[in-house]
Amino acid sequence: MATYRHDVLIIGSGAAGLTTALRLPDECQVALLSKGELTSASTYYAQGGVAAVLDQQDSLESHVADTHVAGAGLCRDEAVRFTVENGPDAIRWLIDLGVDFTRFEGGDDGTLPYHLTREGGHSHRRIIHAADATGKAISSTLIGQVKQKQNVTLFEHRVAVDLILQEHHGQRRCCGAYIHNIRTGETDVVLARSVVLATGGASKVYLYTSNPDVATGDGIAMAWRAGCRVANMEFMQFHPTCLYHPKAKSFLITEAIRGEGGHLLLPNGERFMHRFDERGELAPRDVVARAIDHEMKRLGADCLYLDISHKPADFIIEHFPTVYAKCLQLGLDITRDPIPVVPAAHYTCGGVVINEHGETDVPGLYAIGETSFTGLHGANRMASNSLLECFVYGKAAADNIARHLAELPEPRDDAEWDESQVTDSDEDVVISHNWDELRRFMWDYVGIVRTEKRLERALHRAELLKKEIGEYYSNYHISNDLLELRNLVVIAELIIRSAMSRKESRGLHFMRDFPDSVDNPKDTVLTPGTF
Repeated sequence: MATYRHDVLIIGSGAAGLTTALRLPDECQVALLSKGELTSASTYYAQGGVAAVLDQQDSLESHVADTHVAGAGLCRDEAVRFTVENGPDAIRWLIDLGVDFTRFEGGDDGTLPYHLTREGGHSHRRIIHAADATGKAISSTLIGQVKQKQNVTLFEHRVAVDLILQEHHGQRRCCGAYIHNIRTGETDVVLARSVVLATGGASKVYLYTSNPDVATGDGIAMAWRAGCRVANMEFMQFHPTCLYHPKAKSFLITEAIRGEGGHLLLPNGERFMHRFDERGELAPRDVVARAIDHEMKRLGADCLYLDISHKPADFIIEHFPTVYAKCLQLGLDITRDPIPVVPAAHYTCGGVVINEHGETDVPGLYAIGETSFTGLHGANRMASNSLLECFVYGKAAADNIARHLAELPEPRDDAEWDESQVTDSDEDVVISHNWDELRRFMWDYVGIVRTEKRLERALHRAELLKKEIGEYYSNYHISNDLLELRNLVVIAELIIRSAMSRKESRGLHFMRDFPDSVDNPKDTVLTPGTF
């Protein structure tokens, strides 16, 4: 076991973690951890773009209003305004760093010379993007910048096990984490005066997801075990259009295709979205996902279709080169053929409760990005607001850490990882079996449409699995698969209990037993130790 010391430990290498690292002052010694390569975070795979008010015909108030509408009455206005108002500066920061956003040919009218697209829920074109591979462009730029920082030490192929809590001056603080080296199997201690959770979301709890394999809710589960409140976990966003193909493995079809005029079609070629919402294909994601789910179940169809082939081929290839190339590789020419699509778990709207500085309930512990609950997304995240949240709150957390760093206590050296009482397991099949069972019952019982009976079944299974996984964790050497499974079963229970407590349908949470919305909705806040 090795012990490392840093001023700040950042767990996660996506937009939230990288932004926080880059925004911290040079004299601050930072450790940044990635579960795989630095590019393994969800940010790298984001296609659409970043929402911000960059056009003279747009306004901050319009962006605020659109976010509230998409959030179905549960957005916290202070979080929405804070994010939206800081949006333009965040984009300029990215441009200054060298992110190569798509430009347009045109005259100088005083606006930024970038192409803006429109996505579901937005009343204006305000999505700045890099073709249809925005996440890759942003991630590559931020990683390039952070590699040049002398004060940042990068640790790849490391997974956090649990947070280290210590008493300092009568206060229980987060002072680091136990970190497992996936390649060597060793577990080390990383001590820090501040810890930032930027581990992304938890969509891997579902059988079908658009997320990379690392999205297992690690930060949310660790924060919960450390004593942090968690809010609105029932609002799991299902992206309406994931590519339906046996070789695709979670390939997302960007929402911008619908923003640029793509049509959703039944197997017989008929459009249907107008029957569900007057905005048609540009309705918010929850509406579109539920409509697709309804039609698939009504017809017994394996998938529906998204068609952009009525647009000029050159336009399609120029605007959606990544989607075009991927589909062509699988034998689909999207300039001529509709794209087979299904909904898939995509974004975790709830998370660890934080304030405007990114601080959690535990002193010394911050949570940024999809791991956190700011109140920005309400009951449904509006497209392309998520990356913006990472940049805005990443800066806010870095500023807060920098202001208080000198006054924070130095962690003690008494944290040790003890595995003297465990043995090697010869039954890893238990992990794979439980992993599969968990994701299947979450998909079947806690998916796009829910009932009380389904949720009760899911909770019963989750409680049994949690006990079984806990016993396994206590007796055997840990592995990445076991750690992820241990976190996912916590996430599953949080989602189920949150869903059971909301006796209404709102945004991403649709209950057949309670199809209507209540007049005065409240956030679902869960507190450790209450169940």
